[in-house]
Amino acid sequence: MRIFFAATFVAALSATPAPATAQGLPPFGGPHPPPFAATLSNNTPLAFGMDAEDAARALGVPLNYIRGRPGNEIFLAFRDYGGSGLFPYRHRLYLQFRGGRLAGWKGDWGHNWMWQ
Repeated sequence: MRIFFAATFVAALSATPAPATAQGLPPFGGPHPPPFAATLSNNTPLAFGMDAEDAARALGVPLNYIRGRPGNEIFLAFRDYGGSGLFPYRHRLYLQFRGGRLAGWKGDWGHNWMWQ
């Protein structure tokens, strides 16, 4: 029994990785790493005043017309990200355009259809 515990202790010590350290600073005057926001897949955020094409390009998904007169529409964008991969997960983002320009947006988290 003692041999088992001793063998387990030695195995645990040998499997311990090296201590974690912080990333060092870049060399003075050398190449700097890109900012965190530049490494994201959606690095073009929404901005007030965009037109519908620019908003669709920034989100990376097509916009679906919901209602409204030309220039004053409400569009819906479905974004497929996150979730477990077992079930499709679609985030809904509503975009309000006034005068052909983005005036606001709102995420709709709603209720999951499985739990109703």
